[in-house]
Amino acid sequence: MLVFLKLGGSLITEKSKPKTPRLEVLRRLAQEVASARSQAPELQILLGHGSGSFGHVEAERHGTVHGVRTSADWLGFAEVWRVADMLSRMAVDAFSREAIPVVRFSPSAGGLAESGRVVAMPSEPIRAALDAGLVPMVYGDVMFDRERGGTIASTENVFAYLAERLRPQRILLAGIESGVYADFPRRTQVIAQLTPSTWREHRGRVGGSADADVTGGMAGKVELMLELVGKLPDLQALIFSGEEPGAVTSALLGKPVAGTWISP
Repeated sequence: MLVFLKLGGSLITEKSKPKTPRLEVLRRLAQEVASARSQAPELQILLGHGSGSFGHVEAERHGTVHGVRTSADWLGFAEVWRVADMLSRMAVDAFSREAIPVVRFSPSAGGLAESGRVVAMPSEPIRAALDAGLVPMVYGDVMFDRERGGTIASTENVFAYLAERLRPQRILLAGIESGVYADFPRRTQVIAQLTPSTWREHRGRVGGSADADVTGGMAGKVELMLELVGKLPDLQALIFSGEEPGAVTSALLGKPVAGTWISP
């Protein structure tokens, strides 16, 4: 079974404090992935992570998601890449310390976008890594764009492109929120299930993000996942909290986890 797992930027960084990782949380999450792999040796995992208070803060400052055209824009593009890479290196180190054979595939190195959408990224090397028993890792990164010059490729956008080629059974999006709230920002009612038809009912009550987030926040994640499950009817996506110890392990093993399921 192939599962895509994203560790959200809100989960592995302090999103309200620039360039502040949550290293103990990252360590725990790596241990949870290691536990799932030991319990289910047949499990294949494509790992992804958000950029949180690293990439999002810099990308917002430079307006990178809207396009990169001037020399100042390109300097900003390079700075966003640098800080996103800083966090990704920390993630690689955390997983390597738990003897997880992570191999990182940087979206900026092999990907291409058009109008903010990923339209090219090598999937065969990632498939080869999975078949070799490795754990490929992608992350929210800058990407060259045919129309905009440059842009931001969210982890979900990268997942969406790769899912159509690698065909995972589940996409798991772990953040700090318990799921998709029907009453954001009050956060008292989690929507247990979302489909394209029920999303029309809830769309106006689901917010973006309380902190810097240049890729659309929660609403953007939901809409991208709904579009994807519409194309791949055997796929389900789960938005859940990784703050609860053991939740990531349970989700990887297919055990019940509270959150919001997204299905066709």
